[in-house]
Amino acid sequence: MLPATGIHSPLLQEKKQGQKRASVYGAVFNVSTSIIGAGIMSIPATLKVLGVIPAFLLITIVAWLVDISVKFLLRYTHSGDTTTYAGVMREAFGRVGSVSVQVCVMITNLGCLIIYLIIIGDVLSGNVHDGSVHLGVLQEWFGIHWWNSRAFALLVVVVFVMLPLVLFRRVESLSDGICALVEGKTKSPRLLPHLDNKTSFFDLFTAVPVIVTAFTFHFNVHPISFELSRPSDMVSAVKISLLLCAAIYFSIGIFGYLLFGESIMADILINFDQSSDTAIGALLNDIVRLSYAFHLMLVFPLLNFSLRANIDELLFPRKLLLAKDSIRFVSLTLVLLVFAYLAAIQIPNIWYFFQFMGSTAAVCLAFIFPGAIVLRDVHSISTTQDKIMAAVMIILAVATSTIALSTSIFSLVRNSSGGASFSS
Repeated sequence: MLPATGIHSPLLQEKKQGQKRASVYGAVFNVSTSIIGAGIMSIPATLKVLGVIPAFLLITIVAWLVDISVKFLLRYTHSGDTTTYAGVMREAFGRVGSVSVQVCVMITNLGCLIIYLIIIGDVLSGNVHDGSVHLGVLQEWFGIHWWNSRAFALLVVVVFVMLPLVLFRRVESLSDGICALVEGKTKSPRLLPHLDNKTSFFDLFTAVPVIVTAFTFHFNVHPISFELSRPSDMVSAVKISLLLCAAIYFSIGIFGYLLFGESIMADILINFDQSSDTAIGALLNDIVRLSYAFHLMLVFPLLNFSLRANIDELLFPRKLLLAKDSIRFVSLTLVLLVFAYLAAIQIPNIWYFFQFMGSTAAVCLAFIFPGAIVLRDVHSISTTQDKIMAAVMIILAVATSTIALSTSIFSLVRNSSGGASFSS
């Protein structure tokens, strides 16, 4: 998931005059790849928190609301003189609106960078959850040593892999699961949430930001729709993509939950350290885990580039181009990299970062800002039904996010002495 900057930057290649414009199928591909990102790793854990039926309903409702919010954005884009999300917010709320979008995109970018480092750390050095140790690939291969600890392994990756890349100025898991299903080794899933002295009703709200973050792609709506010949094509592409991604999310969620049951981790890749009883299966598991970690290492610089450009544009709007100012470029790069590393070490759990992103920046981009644009109605095109839907969307977003964020902060403080774990 790569949030675009606030400038005019289509995801597809610029079209020359006379060339055929992008198709609906191409837009579906771009929208789907924008939606499905690191968030997919935590979808199975939401089924543990909510149960199968509530999780299915939540995924469906969030996808439906996202479809509505994107339609709001597109309608006001086509009624105004801008082609970017920040531009639509600027028309409605002035510079405060455009800066708000930029800040939320930056928070989302930075959160994703931290999540990427956490997942890479999970793959290489494993994690600990409720006293249960999940070994990383390096520990499985060489045993547990100081040099393959989480902090040191991530430090090596950051210094020798990430740093050289970000300094550029221009830019068998499935088969194991199927066998387990056939052989009857899967856990019996809970269809409804289980509330006890460890899990309160408010803990259920912590799953909402994860789903919201997983469906947030609004920062790429304008770059993708810009390449289409008709506005209705983007509406169709978004609807198809949301149906496809909702099906993928629920399928992966139920599959992961059936395979690992109540032992499911916030990052499902951690669970695959013990999912195979054969040498070939274990090797394939390691290949999949390492491949995903390597993929994140390559995506990290691209996301860092967007984040660095946005921060520099916001903080130093009158300075020279960042690429031409070596001191500013290197300083900003190092600050971002060090901050992401320290955050990934201090809170080695993607659940909490999904909570923060989904309760703040992502919910603003997905629901609060589009709803506010409709209520502001600078072009006088909103119907009464639109305004009611926008108000309901904002109220639900603010209420659920406040509860989820408060519950997560309380849980984080409560678990800080015994290691981070996600609500169960």
